[in-house]
Order: sequence, then structure tokens, then C-alpha cells
Amino acid sequence: MKWMKRSAIGALMITLAACSQSPTGRSQLTLFSQEQLSEMGEQSFAQYEQQLPVVGGQVNSYVQCVASAITSQLNSGGAWEVKVFQDESANAFALPGGYIGVNTGLLDVATNQDQLAAVIGHEIAHVMADHANERVSQQAATQTGLSVLQAAAGLEGAGGQQLMGLLGAGAQYGILMPFSRKQESEADVVGLNLMARAGFDPRESVDLWQNMSANSQGQPPVWMSTHPSHGQRIGGLQEQMNDALALYQQAQASGQTPNCRRPG
Repeated sequence: MKWMKRSAIGALMITLAACSQSPTGRSQLTLFSQEQLSEMGEQSFAQYEQQLPVVGGQVNSYVQCVASAITSQLNSGGAWEVKVFQDESANAFALPGGYIGVNTGLLDVATNQDQLAAVIGHEIAHVMADHANERVSQQAATQTGLSVLQAAAGLEGAGGQQLMGLLGAGAQYGILMPFSRKQESEADVVGLNLMARAGFDPRESVDLWQNMSANSQGQPPVWMSTHPSHGQRIGGLQEQMNDALALYQQAQASGQTPNCRRPG
């Protein structure tokens, strides 16, 4: 019994030490180092590259242009690796370590540079807010216990593979992580401000989600989904729009005027 008490106390101390705050001030449990998350991101991105063809040419240049305008507003430093994947699903993702992927199917829904910026800004916001760390930490704590932390010192062996599985990299397309509704709403707000600071029109984020709604095959009830409904997203974006428009106007006045040409 004594060892159980010691373990419980140790787990509590680790948990308390690992508490952090998101960009909106929300408390988070983040048990893993940025080095560990970056390595998981790198391995996940490499796996995605093996599963789908990479698209170059004008499509790649267009996506690179939008992504570069947004990442230039970050203080993290370092270049982001951006690739377009041949896939009909309207998806994009960003991973710890500086990786961005955009599926060609998204370009059928995001019909201009501002709408694409809304998606990329949202995905980068997940990384900025450390949502991947939060998700893996929550699952490690609840499903496998803190012993996983001791087993995964360098992401080697069974412990490291277990962490990769928690991140979702072990399953096909699993790196498109099912964040919680709270995390999704947070990424909407952070991403909206990020795209506005880069000089993209934040009002287009509402049009994007209207397009998403029109192109969706129906959504499960909100209480059954990890994501807010399209209507909830639009409502949340509209609530933040005045602040985002102020950032957009400041960016335009300071010369932030992206001109990324969408391929015909």
C-alpha cells in the first residue's frame, strides 16, 4: 500500500508540475517535452507522405504562399515544411515540429486565399496552443498511466510506440487528431486572429464554413461529435469578428497584403 501511495503522490506532483495555460488562458495538462512532440510530428508527417502522393506545381506554390504569409507572423522561428497531398477529402493539418499538410480536396471548398488562410490558421493554432501535447497527455494519464512517461525516455521501444499510437500516428490518417470541441473552438479564435494579422480577410472564415456546410454529407449531433457544428463555428467566429477586423485593418495599413494566386 505504501508504494501505491508514493506512486499516487508522484503522479500528482508530475501532474501539477505539468499544468500550463493555453493562449486563451485555459488550464492544460502537458506532460511531454516539445522535443518529444516534435519527433512525433516528424514521424507522423513522414508516414503521411508514404500514404499519399505529393502534389507540386502551381497548386503547391499557391498553398506555400498562403502558409508562408501566416507562419511569418509566428515568433517560434524556423521554417515550416508545407506539402500538398492528392486526396479528395477537404482536410488540412499542422503538426508539432513545423509541418503543414493540405489535401487537394480542400481547395474545392476553400475557394480563395482568405478561406484557405482560415483553415491553415486554424490548424497552426492547434500547434500554437499545444493541443497535441494536451491530447496525448490526457490519454496517457487516463488510459495507460504515468508509467508510460518513464518507458518513453527517447520515444524508443514499446513505450515510444505507445505514445505514437496515442498521438494517432499508428492508424491510417490518424494524425488528423480528433481534438475536443473546446480545443476546436479555441483554435478557431486563435486562428482567426492569426490570419487577420497576416493580412487575410477574417470575414472569409464565415464563408468557408458555409461552404463546408454545403459540401458536408451531414453531421452527427453535436453531443456525439468532438467538433462543434458548422453553425456553432460560424456563431463563434462572428462573436470574435470585430477584434479580428481591427487586426486585419492594422495589417493592411502596415503593408501586409498577401496576393497568393489560386490556380485556374
